[in-house]
Amino acid sequence: MSNARGSAFVYVTYIRTTPEKLWSALTNPEFTKKYWFGMHQESDWKPGSSWKLVFADGRIADVGEILESDPPKRMVIKWRNEFKPELKAEGHSRCTMELEPVGNAVKLTITHGMETERIASKVIDAVSGGWPRILSNLKSLLETGDVVMT
Repeated sequence: MSNARGSAFVYVTYIRTTPEKLWSALTNPEFTKKYWFGMHQESDWKPGSSWKLVFADGRIADVGEILESDPPKRMVIKWRNEFKPELKAEGHSRCTMELEPVGNAVKLTITHGMETERIASKVIDAVSGGWPRILSNLKSLLETGDVVMT
């Protein structure tokens, strides 16, 4: 769901797993390839470290910096698209991932917003289409061992 101003997207899902397994799934490059359409992330996941999202062919999709990392509870990434000029022109966004145990599942909340408020954002339009597909695959992979979409 995007906010009324169009500068943030929030997605919440519940995944039948542990916070530790979900954190590993979010940060392990080889596992990420399985649900993120062949892409992987590169970082050491420490505050101040660089972060990038890499296409299967080696091209850089997105770059940024780890702003916060509190395994297995919370991560904040400063994020900028690198491969679409109209998205790159909007500057950095911020992606917050919050993991909260709920019974035998984990509530995963992704909040992806622009660093500067704007009425409409092409970046937010893009992530509002991407995150649901990525997270559906992640949930399915952790719960059943297979992805929904390839």
